Amino acid sequence: MRVHFIAIGGSAMHNLAIALCQKGITVTGSDDEIFDPARGRLEKYGLLPKEFGWHPERITPDLDAVVLGMHARIDNPELLRAQELGLKIYSYPEYLYEQSKDKLRIVVGGSHGKTTTTAMILHVLAKCGIEADYMVGAQLKGFEVMVRLSHTAKVMVIEGDEYLTSPIDRRPKFHLYKPNVAIITGIEWDHINVFPTFDIYRDQFAQFINLIEPNGTLIYCDEDAEVHRVAVENRRTDLQKLSYVCPEHRVENGVTYIGNTALQIFGHHNLLNLTAARLACRQVGVSDEQFDEAISTFEGASKRLELVKKNDTCAVYKDFAHAPSKLRATIHAMREQYPDRRLVACMELHTFSSLTQEFLKQYAHSMDEADVRYVYFSQHALQLKKLPPLDPEEVKKAFGGDVEVFTNSAAMVAKVKSMEWKNANLLMMSSGNFDGIDFNQLAEEVLG
Repeated sequence: MRVHFIAIGGSAMHNLAIALCQKGITVTGSDDEIFDPARGRLEKYGLLPKEFGWHPERITPDLDAVVLGMHARIDNPELLRAQELGLKIYSYPEYLYEQSKDKLRIVVGGSHGKTTTTAMILHVLAKCGIEADYMVGAQLKGFEVMVRLSHTAKVMVIEGDEYLTSPIDRRPKFHLYKPNVAIITGIEWDHINVFPTFDIYRDQFAQFINLIEPNGTLIYCDEDAEVHRVAVENRRTDLQKLSYVCPEHRVENGVTYIGNTALQIFGHHNLLNLTAARLACRQVGVSDEQFDEAISTFEGASKRLELVKKNDTCAVYKDFAHAPSKLRATIHAMREQYPDRRLVACMELHTFSSLTQEFLKQYAHSMDEADVRYVYFSQHALQLKKLPPLDPEEVKKAFGGDVEVFTNSAAMVAKVKSMEWKNANLLMMSSGNFDGIDFNQLAEEVLG
């Protein structure tokens, strides 16, 4: 079998290409540019294109499938050639479904917590010896790649992103997976460029519930009013609906416990994710005792409240948080885990939604629990996204409270380094990297 990837260098695409290669499928691909870590990984498996650019001659009638990445445009020369030849063209999620349609599919959806919940499920299944295929949106400790496809696994766990499927398919990705077990962790307006109103955004989750396979299971966070609403308003009588809230827990000497189980993670939002994962694992035969033993060794997903470095009086964390609810949850987790330490929180406005003036008001008071609050954004990022300039004063007003706004990351870092860090923590939050900050080096300098 031969499969060609158009835009093979994408984060999700290159992992799928590697997964198919590991499955014994012949894979080729093209892209106009590829950066690390995708470049190094593709090269390791012999999948790095010999030359970059689009080459219609690579699209031949003997291809069994073409997988189209979101990075490609609708006038891509290779796409046009594939259409001309009448080849089967899949989007990334379509091909994942094609590879998993005979398996039990657990799909984790929601505006936040998807990656961590997916990672928890995979960690527990692995510890319990239950083979599973998967697609997850971050590199996980103990897992070589972010996608696994096999001939033997009977279960597939999928992180269900609500963003668009491909340049020629405007459906949300998670609408294509048809779960047997669906999870909704939370609903908070995002992707304003695709879903211009909150009602339109929320409706994608209502549709997601209707796409659960007959007699399937819906696991939903009952603490989230919008999730509760779409779950209870759904009239399907064939679904098993399982709601969850944060479990009872305690924090002792900087460690969070559920019952007698000491956890390596912390925070209200992570305990919610853990409970969703527990309910999902029950669906494939994992007992609560097995779950507790396995989850005690879970260290978290990459960049999700990830410890960079610490000493006895200071800790530096980085987090993927960028949406308002994510900021609140992550800051609250730090405050709850380290109640006696001063908290310095830095966040970067990086996504299209966060850099849009009409969306900024969603951030009101989202950083209030931090003692020091810095917000950074790049005018260059605005230009790349073809958005109008932002006035730092508008950003400060939108956040409210005593927030300092930077448009130069070096200036923000210099101010951070000049602080006294005894009995204080630093939290860096972004879906980007603050224009190239080396977090390990920053942590070294902060900790002295």
